[in-house]
Amino acid sequence: MDNPLYERIYLVVAEIPAGQVTTYGDVAKIVGGTCDARLVGYAMADLGRYPVRRPVPWQRVINAQGGISTRGPEQRRLLEAEGVTFDDKGRVVLARHRWRGPDPAFLAEHDLRPLDLPDDDSAHQPGLF
Repeated sequence: MDNPLYERIYLVVAEIPAGQVTTYGDVAKIVGGTCDARLVGYAMADLGRYPVRRPVPWQRVINAQGGISTRGPEQRRLLEAEGVTFDDKGRVVLARHRWRGPDPAFLAEHDLRPLDLPDDDSAHQPGLF
């Protein structure tokens, strides 16, 4: 692979457990540096173009409102098979399924940043209350 940021993005995404999701922006915060949400989206879209050393569960990366990608039907099917639930607007219930980030040892080993999410994640999903 000729893009070291993509490799770091894939490294982080590979850590997301089944039944949980994270946002493009959360992945970017963990990777740090010049990584932003848009780059994470490009990396997910380019997955088929680059050989990767580990499975990358692309379906577990969604937008900040809980929305899924333009490959929606396949992404939704994969997420539902893992137990992820959706609200009546077709968005993932982030308050229930949002990943809190990799464990501290993994972060330190790979020179990544912790994901500092508030304890009450409801503020990140419009329309829950």
